[in-house]
Amino acid sequence: MREWWIHVSLICIPLVAVYLHIPPPQLSPALQKWHSSGEVFLFRGRKVFYRDSYGALGSSDVVILLHGFPTSSYDWNKIWDPLTQRFHRVIALDFLGFGFSDKPAPHKYSIFEQASVVEALVTHLGLSNQRVNLISHDYGDTVALELLYRSDQNRTGHLILNSICLSNGGIFPETHHPRLLQILVKDSSILALVLTRLANFYTFQKGIGELFGPYTQPTDAEFWDMWTGFRYNDGNLVVDSILQYINQRFTHRDRWVGALTSTFIPLHVIYGPLDPVNPHPQFIRLYLHLVKRSTVTVLDDHISHYPQLEDPTSFLKAYFNFIHSF
Repeated sequence: MREWWIHVSLICIPLVAVYLHIPPPQLSPALQKWHSSGEVFLFRGRKVFYRDSYGALGSSDVVILLHGFPTSSYDWNKIWDPLTQRFHRVIALDFLGFGFSDKPAPHKYSIFEQASVVEALVTHLGLSNQRVNLISHDYGDTVALELLYRSDQNRTGHLILNSICLSNGGIFPETHHPRLLQILVKDSSILALVLTRLANFYTFQKGIGELFGPYTQPTDAEFWDMWTGFRYNDGNLVVDSILQYINQRFTHRDRWVGALTSTFIPLHVIYGPLDPVNPHPQFIRLYLHLVKRSTVTVLDDHISHYPQLEDPTSFLKAYFNFIHSF
């Protein structure tokens, strides 16, 4: 009988330790450099991390980068320097609940709030009267569409948009296929409580790895940096709240897709066709059918959900061709 309890204890103690929270991993030198190069501003009492680099002389153009779920502004690190050679200012932020920004809990995260965070950052940087270009990915695509809606509706505090470039986001709920774990976490509060606390590097690596092409997988160090940003400030504990954006896309489809289909602002999509979340050809066919004024770049067949990381050279080429076309 005593041996039985020993075996149970040996199993339960590590599980309880995990549930009660393993300390987050330390920042790598690369991630530490990214963090040190940024600043924070306050949004409704919460700290929001951002980077703001001055680049090309003789240009007044500004580009703002909006990252995806579940990562951070560090997703743009491979195209950051080339963008600074073209734009006067290159700006990226970690949305509330992501990366180095605050991750309040409990908190009702929403696309609307994240759009307001972007607007507040623009005001903070003194760019309220400046035309800005947006590059977005995944979750950031939906934030970009809310900003587009506010701009076209001439809402108070809106951004003055010069262009929008989207990439591999679930723009259309009907062609978006969230991962099973995302569905389980967002729709079950009890299961979410357990799964978010039991999150570990290996399950994270497997899930993220499935979103990259077979020939464009991140290195172990890159996987670790994504995981570190995710775990920073207990980010794993707010995933269930953030994932409500999937439901918000259904609820507000007409608002966001309507803004996309009716705007006259220059639009472009850079698309990795191997994406399991927004699969080819369903996504791109629907986009071309509904968004008549947009241009599209479909990258090589082996590029998946993270085109800016998997093929930064082609991503930049497509983007610069778009920018120079108007």
